[in-house]
Amino acid sequence: MTLVVGLGISAGLGVLMAQAQAELPIIPGTPWRIHDVGRPRPPVVAPGATVTAPPADAIVLFNGRDLSQWSGRGGGPAGWPVRDGYFETGAGAGSIATRDSFGDVQLHLEFQIPVEGAGAPSHGNSGVILMGLYEIQIIDSYNADHYPDGQGGSIYGEWPPLVNPARKPGDWQSYDIVFEAPRFNGAALLAPAYFTVMWNGVIVHNRQPVAGPTRLLTLHQYAPHEAELPLQLQDHSHPVKFRNVWIRRLTGYDQQK
Repeated sequence: MTLVVGLGISAGLGVLMAQAQAELPIIPGTPWRIHDVGRPRPPVVAPGATVTAPPADAIVLFNGRDLSQWSGRGGGPAGWPVRDGYFETGAGAGSIATRDSFGDVQLHLEFQIPVEGAGAPSHGNSGVILMGLYEIQIIDSYNADHYPDGQGGSIYGEWPPLVNPARKPGDWQSYDIVFEAPRFNGAALLAPAYFTVMWNGVIVHNRQPVAGPTRLLTLHQYAPHEAELPLQLQDHSHPVKFRNVWIRRLTGYDQQK
């Protein structure tokens, strides 16, 4: 790139853009030229006060006091106990689902597997199920041996995590999940679902395509479904605690919310 001699890079770019904006090439896949001053500015979103606090545009799914954002079996109240700023799987009460539906999202949640019962089969078993169909496994994977596509952080029944960054039972852990919902045109699949997952700050899935909704002991395969569906947390009859749960709907580039 040729810059105006004697100017800094930023100033030179400013002069270059002022002189030759109309001649700059259009970025493929967009209507915008390089450095186009008319391009929409990204919406300003205030970050959370701490690293894991929800940003300003997040939907807080647990406020530390109640499960009003969730429903239980048959659409009734979520029957999981809430205490001391967390809620816990209500063993035998059934899974819970958000009252709102979601498609492409960023999800943050924190969970704790109990110390009691460590070492037992399926200790701390639960799951985060995007759209009620696509599961990221929760289970005690600290010094515990599971089949790889069923250990903590796995895309259940399909992809093990890239690495195992599990904390020990009794410690709080975090999942940060970016989920891209599948796209359909009638009965035809246009694009699969994708997962990007950070477990305790470590990438364990990097935009991994998914073969279809989670199914037990059968191959995953797609069937058309709605563009948005509720998020679920699984009751697998094992105690697991949750806190600090929030979600953001994702939009494309150059889109205002």
